[in-house]
Amino acid sequence: MAFRGPKAWLWRWRRNPLKRGVDVVEAWVVIGAWLVTLAAGVIAGLAATGAVEQGLARERVEWRQIVALLTEKAPGKAAGHPVKASGEQVWGKVGWFAPDGSRHTGQVRVGPGSAAGTAVTVWTDPQGELVTKPPTPAQAHMRSSLIGVLVGLSAAAVPFVGGRVLCGRLERRRMSQWDAEWARFGPRWGRNTL
Repeated sequence: MAFRGPKAWLWRWRRNPLKRGVDVVEAWVVIGAWLVTLAAGVIAGLAATGAVEQGLARERVEWRQIVALLTEKAPGKAAGHPVKASGEQVWGKVGWFAPDGSRHTGQVRVGPGSAAGTAVTVWTDPQGELVTKPPTPAQAHMRSSLIGVLVGLSAAAVPFVGGRVLCGRLERRRMSQWDAEWARFGPRWGRNTL
């Protein structure tokens, strides 16, 4: 078994009478594909992370917490113990006023059997529409980092796959060249040349 050290994987860059032009092309394709893969992944990942982080920061600034009132009794029976302890909640219809003074209605999760007129804390966007609670800075950082990693990996996959496809074509070309030369020299193999 031969030792495959640093010289074994750099064989395309050494002088060798058996090295063909397609070997040199393949070496450059591999290097180029890895560099483009790395650059595309890092650039796309950082851009996506920044965009998501900026969007979530804008949400934290623009979205407001307001008090809405239940417009009708919530379905279900009110439990004898606090809702937070049991975790059970139902959808209830609420109404609130937007910053421009317009009246809005929507549905939010409330305790079962809550009476009409019960105050409920909700989050709204600048237009007064219901939204979810914006993420904290730590949650936003985690979310944007995960999205950045996924986008970076997805972007890096394109040049990587392209490089592998091109290397596969070069390999097929190299094998067809070997077949052509073997067909030419194969019949002479084994003859005595005295």
